[in-house]
Amino acid sequence: MTESNHPAFDPSPWMRTPLSAKLGIELPIIQGPLGGFSTERLAAAVSNLGGLGSYGAHNLSPDQIANVVSTIRAETSKPFAINLWVSMEDAGARTAGECEFQQALATLKPFLDEIGAPHPAYKPYAPVSFDAQARALLDARPPVFSFIVGIPPKEILDECRARKIVTIGTATTVDEAIAIEQAGADIVVASGFEAGGHRGSFLRSADESLTGTFSLVPQIADAVSIPVAAAGGIADARGIVAAFDLGADGVQMGTAFLATEESSASALHRNALLSGNVRTALTKGFTGRLARGIKNRLMDAVNANEGSILPYPLQRALVRNLVVPAAKAERADLLQLWSGQNANLLKHRTVDALMHDLVVGVSAILAPRGK
Repeated sequence: MTESNHPAFDPSPWMRTPLSAKLGIELPIIQGPLGGFSTERLAAAVSNLGGLGSYGAHNLSPDQIANVVSTIRAETSKPFAINLWVSMEDAGARTAGECEFQQALATLKPFLDEIGAPHPAYKPYAPVSFDAQARALLDARPPVFSFIVGIPPKEILDECRARKIVTIGTATTVDEAIAIEQAGADIVVASGFEAGGHRGSFLRSADESLTGTFSLVPQIADAVSIPVAAAGGIADARGIVAAFDLGADGVQMGTAFLATEESSASALHRNALLSGNVRTALTKGFTGRLARGIKNRLMDAVNANEGSILPYPLQRALVRNLVVPAAKAERADLLQLWSGQNANLLKHRTVDALMHDLVVGVSAILAPRGK
């Protein structure tokens, strides 16, 4: 087991919240799951430093999920979360054919030619089963199961309770937060539109569910009785304190951890996040679902041809045919560079440095208040 060499933080009142108590962690800080940029090393590092490390497993097979849980357990004795997407496809994914594929490919062909990459051939869609993933997760029994883009079936949440797995749902609206609480989840993440990556909306379209963190968190805090974690645009101690002031019991931070060397983000991606000159925008063109990333040539091109974007996950699979060779060619202008609106606040390249700065910073702000 790998434990951090960093000295333990002196406990302060602000660290003891309903969220940290429910999760059994020392610091009310959740690392965002980060999807395909997760690593076991990152999750374990955050957990070993007192937060809740997370691993985004929605692209993994059941066997891979079991292996990830086992690997993280070998690196930390602290609680950690495995994250799944409840909704694995959008309307039209099973009916879109080669004609729609060729229309979407037309947007990418100039870029593929520019870097000398081959044009992909059409392949029929092969669905991924959330139920199979959830069963593997239940069998592996991670301490925490977090979910996004929907609410798992009642029997899955019932089994989580029976197996003492804490559950965390993600809401982008007040109605979604209420639905998550009514379903029996233990914690809700209130995710504002400032957040990087995908919107987790499920009761209405993502386009109709764009509420900022500053407006969303206090409304959700007033509407539910379970602990609330604020997410979206939080990158430093000031953001954490602001979340507390808005009624949150903790925070979930994604982009700040994405920029650390413990994530699987490329050096190009991490350097872009830490450049101090980040401009983000929303797009469906990277995966078929609305998400926030760094504005670049690829985003401009797919947004300009929005009518040809395939439904999720078909667009995601298509765009990978460009971004994989583009990464090898070190072409940041042709990559999916996920980022929240907080990137220009980032300065830390390691989890240890980030967590230390957050704890020292929050404590310094709250100490005069006696917290």
